Amino acid sequence: MKVQGSLFIQEKKALLKKLLDKLLAQYPYASILAEDAKSRSYNVSRKNMSVGEGVRGTSRGFVVKVSDGRHYAEYSFNQISADNLDNICARIRELVESSDKIMPGGLCESEYQVPIQEETVFSGSTDYEIDPETLGDDAILEHLTAVKEKGLAVSEKILDCQVTCGYQKYTKLFLSGGRVMEQSVMWMTGRMHFIAAKGEEIKSYFKSYSNLGGAEVLSQIDADIADCAKVVLELLESEPIIPGEYDCICSPEVTGMIVHEAFGHGVEMDMFVKKRALAEQYVGERVASDLVTMHDGASAASEVATYFFDDEGTMAHDTTVIEKGILKSGISDLQSALILQTEPTGNGRRESFRRKAYTRMTNTFFEGGTDTVEEMIASVKYGFLLENPQNGMEDPKNWGIQCMVNIAREIRDGKLTGKIFSPIVLTGYVPDLLKSISMMSEQVLLGGGGMCGKGYKELVKVSDGGPYIKAKIRLG
Repeated sequence: MKVQGSLFIQEKKALLKKLLDKLLAQYPYASILAEDAKSRSYNVSRKNMSVGEGVRGTSRGFVVKVSDGRHYAEYSFNQISADNLDNICARIRELVESSDKIMPGGLCESEYQVPIQEETVFSGSTDYEIDPETLGDDAILEHLTAVKEKGLAVSEKILDCQVTCGYQKYTKLFLSGGRVMEQSVMWMTGRMHFIAAKGEEIKSYFKSYSNLGGAEVLSQIDADIADCAKVVLELLESEPIIPGEYDCICSPEVTGMIVHEAFGHGVEMDMFVKKRALAEQYVGERVASDLVTMHDGASAASEVATYFFDDEGTMAHDTTVIEKGILKSGISDLQSALILQTEPTGNGRRESFRRKAYTRMTNTFFEGGTDTVEEMIASVKYGFLLENPQNGMEDPKNWGIQCMVNIAREIRDGKLTGKIFSPIVLTGYVPDLLKSISMMSEQVLLGGGGMCGKGYKELVKVSDGGPYIKAKIRLG
């Protein structure tokens, strides 16, 4: 079934077109983004049960962007009527006229061109099988509670089994001089988090789920209860690792964290504009093994970060960032592309209509290879299979990476020994890590259970992943 569009936006569409006509009579460029998004989150644990509206994922309003040929100005608002169109135009005019006065001393203005966008009329919706809104709060909570009870029943060592899920359903309308574009999208995520204890030792393990769709994601959680409980109990027997550089095989989830942190942020081209990304100097150069081909794009995969067009009216792309080890391109929003004189890649995204558009990742991943996981494990004399990434951070200016991984399974003489080390810190210089990749599995998996911030804020939904990879990695 297709996600239905917003009645609110349909009701306001004619007024928005009138507002656009007024603005285009004054400015060489004007655009309007209308957004109607609603989200809901659910949480069940041993002691708590909650359901509520997602604060970040629920918003309804509009943002206008104009250019007078020198300056750009944006104005966001959530009320529009036939009576206040002139007031909105007046407020925008004040913002444009004040641009000369608010420039701090010692700074110069960037020179922007006026965007030239081909005429486009578009309408699209994503698919789903089970609408969580129709399914209802009670049914979803009942489902999560059943999962929690099954998880707790596995062992008395399990202190808690927290099960969560959430969804967002949104419609966006983009209008400019040549574009009338509308999209309706829904995604849903889930998460199962186990906590177990043995004496003073406490360990945790989680698994995330996501889809471009609806409540069908809940059945994926059901299938993994026993496996997740088994892993958290295994972690109670884990040991600290001896720091060093090892041959490692990364699960697709760990590969995704490396892709996202090691190279995703580093090729966001608004960082090129600010001279905060080393990648700008290496376009056309080798940065990885011949095996590595990396993609980013809202149309590159079907996951939570998939959409038809971005928040600046650029159609979704599938951008090849790295091709057989050579850095080919960054990803960009419209504004950065205008400054750098490149084509925008459809990565201009806003946290909501209230916030600025930045260059943001979407679906970011490595292509698969030709090896099997069994062949990869068999090739390791001594090393580790890394699983369950926790978090990571990157330094795009110096290409450093530091990530936390929950599980390192020991490999000795080409076989898993059953011994587990935890927790693990994964560090290194990005090109060294990527150039050391020597094997890749055929299987490619993406997941989008989390959010990505620009620095420490501006959260948007992303997915990442790839195949199993073999590489030399520094662990501690």
